[in-house]
Amino acid sequence: MSKYGFSFSWKRALGISAAKQRFARQTGIPTTQSGLERKVGRGIISLILSLFTGKKS
Repeated sequence: MSKYGFSFSWKRALGISAAKQRFARQTGIPTTQSGLERKVGRGIISLILSLFTGKKS
């Protein structure tokens, strides 16, 4: 939480945030929980739709 307009993140200071971003961009695998849920949900929906329609997307 910031106080007086100043915030500090030890993860950013150590470079963990940048490493996670690089990993996600290079592999296409999201490193956030919401991003991973979106990707898995999209895959499940497209699988179900392809079973019903017989098309691959």
